Amino acid sequence: MKYLLSVSKFTSNIIDSVNLAIGKAVSWLVVLMVVLTFGVVVMRYLFNTGSIQAQETITYMHAIVFMLAAAATLKQDAHVRVDIFYGKFSIKKQAIVNFLGNLFLLIPVCAFILWSSWDYVLDAWDIKETSREAGGLPWVYLLKTVIIIFCGMLLLQGLSEMLKSLVTLIEPSENNTKHSSNITEL
Repeated sequence: MKYLLSVSKFTSNIIDSVNLAIGKAVSWLVVLMVVLTFGVVVMRYLFNTGSIQAQETITYMHAIVFMLAAAATLKQDAHVRVDIFYGKFSIKKQAIVNFLGNLFLLIPVCAFILWSSWDYVLDAWDIKETSREAGGLPWVYLLKTVIIIFCGMLLLQGLSEMLKSLVTLIEPSENNTKHSSNITEL
């Protein structure tokens, strides 16, 4: 049993580390979005000119931040949660809720998005889809690929959260003084 717990913790820590690193890296795109948006506004109102590529770049960065930081946000338990009872639950009851939520909500939804977007992304790659706007960015197919990556990262983070919940449920109570999402600190 100790071996299973160790493997679960190790696997969870690797998934958490990768998703957090990716989340931190893409969070820098927010700064670039602000700077680029400021530049677009200055160009439009001071110089009466615009750039479709700059505007699409902002849209691309926003999509990348939203999708590639979702798993890190889940790891940090920072998603919006309607908490009526959960906060008053014991650590073990919270682990049960987290496990079941990931098993019956997160994983099926991610699997459905992955399944339903697969052909959509492949079709974009087949034609090397570009922007519909004249002078737009030629990499729409790469942006659509982020949907698949998003699903993969979120599925892995859901697995990590389920492993942490199982560890919380299996380990003796005295080791469960911290919230289950903080296994790396145990």
